Amino acid sequence: MGVSRLDLFYRRLLLTKLFIGGWGKPEDLKRIFEFRKIIGDREKCKFLVPEDYPVYINKTEEHADCLIHDGFLISPLEHLVPGILPAESVKARFQFIVPKRWKNHRPVCIHLAGTGDHFFWRRRTLMARPMIKEAGMASLLLENPYYGYRKPKDQLRSSLKNVSDLFVMGGALILESTVLLHWLQREGYWPLGMTGISMGGYMASLAVTNWPKPIPLVPCLSWSTASSVFTTGVLSRAVNWTELEKQYAINSVYEEEIINLLEYCGADSFKMCQEFLKDPGSLGDLLGLSEDRTSTGQKAGQGLLIGGDHVEQLLSSVSSSGTTVDSIQRSVNGNTHRGKKTDSDKCCRPSLHRESISFMKGVMDECTHMANFSVPVDTSLIIVVQAKEDAYIPRTGVLSLQEIWPGCEVRYLKGGHISAYLFKQNVFRQTIYDAFNRFCVKYPNLH
Repeated sequence: MGVSRLDLFYRRLLLTKLFIGGWGKPEDLKRIFEFRKIIGDREKCKFLVPEDYPVYINKTEEHADCLIHDGFLISPLEHLVPGILPAESVKARFQFIVPKRWKNHRPVCIHLAGTGDHFFWRRRTLMARPMIKEAGMASLLLENPYYGYRKPKDQLRSSLKNVSDLFVMGGALILESTVLLHWLQREGYWPLGMTGISMGGYMASLAVTNWPKPIPLVPCLSWSTASSVFTTGVLSRAVNWTELEKQYAINSVYEEEIINLLEYCGADSFKMCQEFLKDPGSLGDLLGLSEDRTSTGQKAGQGLLIGGDHVEQLLSSVSSSGTTVDSIQRSVNGNTHRGKKTDSDKCCRPSLHRESISFMKGVMDECTHMANFSVPVDTSLIIVVQAKEDAYIPRTGVLSLQEIWPGCEVRYLKGGHISAYLFKQNVFRQTIYDAFNRFCVKYPNLH
């Protein structure tokens, strides 16, 4: 299948660079990877977020067709992995848009934001308000960390500063979505579901893997991992590879320690990247990416404990090192200093770009690959909407969602990522209604 020319053209209009700060602090990556092993296992997360975790409504506006409640919560990630979120992102804001009259039941769909979707206007106008009119369905719009009110002061528009920011965003949204689902249950809303477009679809998918009950999920224009987005998709051209390569070369902790923490996702993590980039007719070649790299992926090594006494016990169950937080921190600090290379040739080695791409694929798969998370409780309630010629979300060379989530349905649209986003919002909404109806038929008494 070819790729959309509109996708390629639109990408050229956007000049901002992604990840200008680099990979993120090595110690932060280690803490994130260790936390991923917990949050990727639904059984280990049963008591991570209390069912009565506080949620606040601080403003209500009345409109002709609906009530719009502004609310907030403190992200549980701040308690579980202290200091990993920027200060501006700790407070998670949302809008809850409720019809004045319900048509049938009291259904609520949580919408997570796609790339560039700051504040609430876009989702409210294109999805939430029409859903009230068409189906009498309420919507809860959660604001992503690093976006809107939660955007760090030193971040330029939607361009995440560090690669690690994307993983922090995902961890925060999984926990925050859990809090909001519990809250909606307490308030008597039913049925509940989740959706998102593009990056929002990824994040909604991650959140649903952690929910212990059957739940409708409609990820639109997303797929099984974010790794291909930044290594072979059109967004790979926006990545600041110069800075990433420099950091990878100078600080050996990435190459010598971080790689050993990556869990191998079957055929995907490094092997498929090599073969995809070797293919001269592939999208990777079209975008001017590099070719082959020897596989460096290994099974997960021993990770780090996350700061915070209240989760140290839980974390120790997935880390076999038996070391203390203090001793680990001393080790991290020591390794960081020792990792500084003085040989300038390391920054100019011919394979550096290929190695950096392969490392990117590995760390992205570690934290975003659906195979590294629990399978949702009932995959028959998942309806995926994909664009056939999507140049932003390549499907070649990665496991399909049908392989990871047997029983889910995939619906394909003609065209690419941008055209689907601009002209197919009605299809996304109808798919949400279909998923909710499927849930009501299958689980009429599950409240």
